Amino acid sequence: MNVPTTRRSRLTAVLAAVLAAATACTSSSSAPAPHPNPSDSLAETARPGVLRVLAGSELQDLQPVLDDARKATGVTVQLAFTGTLDGADTVSSGRADGKYDAVWFPSDQYLRLDPTGRSKVLSETPVMVSPVAVGVRSSVLGDLGWGDGSKVTWAQIGDAAAAGRLSYGMSDPSRSNSGFSALVAVASAFSGAGAALTEADVQKATPQLKQFFTGQKLTSGSSGWLAQAYARAEPGRVGALVNYESVLLSMNRTLPPEQRLTVVRPVDGVVSADYPLSLLSSSGQGERDSFQRLTGYLLKEDVQKRISELTLRRPVTAGASPAAGLSTDRRRELPFPGTRAVADGLLASYQNELRRPSRTVYVLDTSGSMEGARLDALKAALGRLTGTDDTRGVRRFRDREEVTLISFASQVKWTRTHVVPPSGGRPGPEAELASIDADVRSLRAEGGTALYDSLEQAYRVIEEQQRASGDDRFTSIVLMTDGESNQGATDGDFRRFHDALPAAEKAIPVFPIKFGEAAVGQLQGIADVSGGKLFDGGGSLDGVFEEIRGYQ
Repeated sequence: MNVPTTRRSRLTAVLAAVLAAATACTSSSSAPAPHPNPSDSLAETARPGVLRVLAGSELQDLQPVLDDARKATGVTVQLAFTGTLDGADTVSSGRADGKYDAVWFPSDQYLRLDPTGRSKVLSETPVMVSPVAVGVRSSVLGDLGWGDGSKVTWAQIGDAAAAGRLSYGMSDPSRSNSGFSALVAVASAFSGAGAALTEADVQKATPQLKQFFTGQKLTSGSSGWLAQAYARAEPGRVGALVNYESVLLSMNRTLPPEQRLTVVRPVDGVVSADYPLSLLSSSGQGERDSFQRLTGYLLKEDVQKRISELTLRRPVTAGASPAAGLSTDRRRELPFPGTRAVADGLLASYQNELRRPSRTVYVLDTSGSMEGARLDALKAALGRLTGTDDTRGVRRFRDREEVTLISFASQVKWTRTHVVPPSGGRPGPEAELASIDADVRSLRAEGGTALYDSLEQAYRVIEEQQRASGDDRFTSIVLMTDGESNQGATDGDFRRFHDALPAAEKAIPVFPIKFGEAAVGQLQGIADVSGGKLFDGGGSLDGVFEEIRGYQ
């Protein structure tokens, strides 16, 4: 983008500070680097004095406290990061046994819904609390006539969204606990559920939920990237963020005045994260002793006060003072789903029915270097996205989603577009998903790498699709390559092309996937100029394609 130097420097500083303050709720790092799998470097065997913990990556902000805990207790906390719902699956499946001694997610509520997962946890110790809230841009709050935001209900927020007066960003509930908690909160509030949320409650709330989610303009697999997207968005495009109170308040420490958020905790109730440090039943006696020493330290009154001041989360120890700026009035906790089936059904409903549909373009390198195992891995990873066994909508292409595949090498070989029909109709999604899979299996490797030409073609395809349909979908581009662009347009050509795009198309993020010997500099440049995020597919293309679903 052609941005004046002073403004560009200011924006760069703001984004860097925002990302430092609002870390992700999933395995995604907010930093501009290929996405790693932190657990890969975790020690596989227990060591004396080390507690191996699978955690939400937002807990990176506790590192100063954990450093002091090591000095005070002799316990070293070794964190590996994941999303809350993915982490619950890891525990329930037994993949955490012997690899981790404890888990530390924003909430264990989803994990508790599975009897097997529940049996894997020996004890839980809540450490701090933060409710999911709505941060409303102060100028928007005034336009809505909500005063200081202290008396607002979920119904008022939903009505404003349905009327087009409030647009917001929210992380993907199938990936992020903040998004999941927000989904549960609005379903409980709209249904009037007085006890555990049931399938009937969800059905009752569905009309209001559909209206509420018409206002969602940003989606993300992580809170950090969501904060970045909010900071980059054109003025007026996004007026609010749904996230933890602590993240919203932390963002205000660095956002310019015109972008700062008033934190609204709806008066009809919230769903809160209580960050339980949870000991796994597979842990050894030494690790259990370390767990007891660590939790005892974390619950000390002075440590609780420091945690609150550092993270802007609320203390759980009676007598510990919350950080300045945290309101002391309480909100009731809204009921959670009563069974795993209700929770997964709510998630699937969000993905396939409630949220705005997606438009996704996959730009796939099928040059000669992809021949063999690499092309097989690409076909397998994309093929998984056409499966129909995905109970909570994490992986497969969603109902109503428009999916375009672009196969390229020295030039674009072919472009094919599919629209997945809604479930329960005639035809259902199965035939179209099978057709996508057939296109994926037809990929053949040969030729050079005209990366930028092919990426520009993706934008042209989207422009034509938007003009033909006139709709407003979540739109993104996924670019997968194993090499360096060596034919056609250059990096400079692409930047000039991108500068000339209309504002709506310029806002479309590109999510490049580094594979094989791909040029990281080229891919990072594409992510930076488009407002996207670079992922590293070196460990598992399956995992990366699945993870990107949270951003689409």
